[in-house]
Amino acid sequence: MKRSSTVRAGVTATVGMLSLALVTGCGGGSDGDAKASGSPHPSQTSASPTTAGAKALGAAELEKLLLVQSDLPRDKIADGDDTLPRSRSELRTDKPACAPLAFALTGLPPGDSDAGASNTVTSEERVGDSFDVTMTSVGLSSYEGDGARKALKAVSDGIAPCSGGFAITAKGEKMKITKVAAGKPTGVGDESVAFVLDADMDGEGTGSFTVEVVRVGSLVSAYYAVDFASMQSGTTSAVPLPVIDTQVRKLK
Repeated sequence: MKRSSTVRAGVTATVGMLSLALVTGCGGGSDGDAKASGSPHPSQTSASPTTAGAKALGAAELEKLLLVQSDLPRDKIADGDDTLPRSRSELRTDKPACAPLAFALTGLPPGDSDAGASNTVTSEERVGDSFDVTMTSVGLSSYEGDGARKALKAVSDGIAPCSGGFAITAKGEKMKITKVAAGKPTGVGDESVAFVLDADMDGEGTGSFTVEVVRVGSLVSAYYAVDFASMQSGTTSAVPLPVIDTQVRKLK
């Protein structure tokens, strides 16, 4: 892939389209709100003893915890896309169990919280005389008590019932997730869970993407990435490990 304004525009357009439909969640009404109890089935099962009395942070406080340019100087950090839904009430899925998965896709809180913050990290890697561009959506949310653990459990519990896919509607746009499967989480943080989804690319085939959700105390961070080279080759886009590692360290 040549490093050019045309390629960058193509990547940005692709991410924008995916973000609007892929990265979305379920609103209210008949779709219901995703609430769950108990602990998730993540890569780690340790629970912070401080979460029982945890107080949720507001959006402004979460904004301060997001990655900034100095955290990843080789990458480009940008604010969340203003075209994306800012509230879970703007989003709907046809299966309530799939709501937490859809929330994680758009950087919205996957658990029972309305306060969140998000941004985008663009990473470039030179491959010969070309560049591989990966754009990663990062979303933060905060919960009282054991709400963060419940959020991860809701994501984990949604993978099996949504394995056959589900539909998303956001801002009048519709998109079909055709398949969901459990993924391999990185194991960072106190708990983490990952899933891989296939999405109908509006008649242009299917794209495969990885989503990971990580808990650090009462904070939850969600990541999904669009790797342009992977999309072209038909392989699964993976979340860059440096993005997850750096964000999680900032939350500790």
